Amino acid sequence: MKTKKITTTSILSTIVLLALTVFFVFPFYWIMTGAFKSQPATIMVPPQWWPAEPTLENFQRLVVQNPALKWLWNSVFTSGVTMILVCITSALAGYVLAKKHFYGQKILFSIFIAAMALPKQVVLVPLVRIVNFMGIHDTLAAVILPLIGWPFGVFLMKQFSENIPTELLESARMDGCGELRTFISIAFPIVKPGFAALAIFTFISTWNDYFMQLVMLSSRDNLTISLGVATMQAEMATNYGLIMAGAFLSAVPIVAIFLIFQKSFTQGITMGAVKG
Repeated sequence: MKTKKITTTSILSTIVLLALTVFFVFPFYWIMTGAFKSQPATIMVPPQWWPAEPTLENFQRLVVQNPALKWLWNSVFTSGVTMILVCITSALAGYVLAKKHFYGQKILFSIFIAAMALPKQVVLVPLVRIVNFMGIHDTLAAVILPLIGWPFGVFLMKQFSENIPTELLESARMDGCGELRTFISIAFPIVKPGFAALAIFTFISTWNDYFMQLVMLSSRDNLTISLGVATMQAEMATNYGLIMAGAFLSAVPIVAIFLIFQKSFTQGITMGAVKG
């Protein structure tokens, strides 16, 4: 059995990776521990690195004095519905752009690429006008609908759809399969890793889309968990324990989603990076 030789480079690389890990994990650790501290303990100097007397008071106040569970449900519903719709539309559009040939195909794809370079602030005014015209402002639909046509999702699924063998599609058509049946039975199993990666991307992106939610939502009961925590920070800026409890509640679903689908996410990214 061969043993890996320990070199100076490997030692330095390990140290740097450990330092980066601590650097990125520490904020979440601080929020997690702060959520179980009393208000005096959160501002104590020197700081408590671990709650000396853990308490659930912050979470109790978060639920009783604020509609935190409603905010959490709004975030889960908005992110979940957006994820499903984006994945379906992006998979179909990417498949068509990759395996179908029609007039203006390259121009249409170029428009999607150009749209990826546009920041949301550029299209914000037209989106707000459309939302107001539809009469859905200050509803969760106002956050969901503008995000369905995500150019990055179409681009990602087109890259995965390029790997679908044309021979398989032609064989399915010869066997009498329609377009939808061909996509579901032949194309989708091949692009499934990319579909899973896009699902995680979309869920996290929608969950953290503070700017869009801030513009489209105003009623307290319609806020998402991110907006809700921000309002608490404005109203009770000194209650760090309560704010950390809200931030911890907001972060837990994202961490759980990533851990559950980590394998599919990694597989999707790896397959998308290797061509041929």
